[in-house]
Amino acid sequence: MTTAAPVSTLASVPALPPLLARGALLSPFKRPRPDADFPRARLVVPRLRADPARLAAYERVCGFATGADTLPVTYPHVMGFPLAMRLMSGRDFPLPLLGLVHTSIAVTRRAPVPAGGEYGLAVHVAELVPHRRGTEAAVVTELRSGGEVVWESRSTYLARHGGSGKPSRGGGREGRVPGSPSGGAGAAERDGRPAGDGGREGRVPGNTSGNGHGDGGSRERRVALPVRAEWRPGGDLGRRYGAASGDRNPIHLHPLTARLFGFPRAIAHGMWTVARCLAEHGTPEAVTVRAEFRAPVLLPGTVTYGAEGGRFELRGPDGRLHLSGEVQPV
Repeated sequence: MTTAAPVSTLASVPALPPLLARGALLSPFKRPRPDADFPRARLVVPRLRADPARLAAYERVCGFATGADTLPVTYPHVMGFPLAMRLMSGRDFPLPLLGLVHTSIAVTRRAPVPAGGEYGLAVHVAELVPHRRGTEAAVVTELRSGGEVVWESRSTYLARHGGSGKPSRGGGREGRVPGSPSGGAGAAERDGRPAGDGGREGRVPGNTSGNGHGDGGSRERRVALPVRAEWRPGGDLGRRYGAASGDRNPIHLHPLTARLFGFPRAIAHGMWTVARCLAEHGTPEAVTVRAEFRAPVLLPGTVTYGAEGGRFELRGPDGRLHLSGEVQPV
């Protein structure tokens, strides 16, 4: 007989900075492994509305039309991120928040989500699974209206470690910098360039924000999609997105703070790269979106957006793949 997961009800969404600080302090004591126990509770905020000012700022920085009647397809992730951080920064979560890499996200929107609506928000850790480089956690976020799930996502976060369960501390061909927090891809190669595989979206500082990126090498060998647009994100992009989303991981904010974690410059939030591509691509009302984070985007920088059919990607001037994804009608 299956036991129902315990539910912890919150009156409001928690503040991010204390959660990130707690996660950073506890990280050195974590011993990740795929068979470890993990928190089973569902965190629930029964009544929640999007803040109009922050929503407008998010729409502007990501390229969505401002003042739309419905929420951008990626915005509920922003609403639920503090709940995910509360779970992943806790003592009972076995993966260290520092150095955690956001590797992928899958979103399903079953119906339009009105911008002015009131919703129930729920987040839980679904499972831990073995990965060739360590252990991956799957975190599920649900947005409900009238008791029905109208939007849900599943994000995966990777903790790199060896057989001992101790977090990887650089070395090897990747040469990762220990403990990059954030969502941004957290590590650097020996030559100072962000490592291709970890950078995938990255590190949670906590950020799990999104910047990590897949397991590829420095360049993706598959044929690039037709280029549809070129963007030149400025050096202030991380600060602008951080103000709109609440994710102020230091690797995104300034070159000086990014260098503390092995990056030559600040890097873009991984979830900004997804949102910017989807703002350009467009999505049907009922849709499934899947994206994999491959490598961080240095700021300021130049990236090209490619798309064909339902597929999309973001590449650097040298052809390096930063992000790949697809959009499918439900």
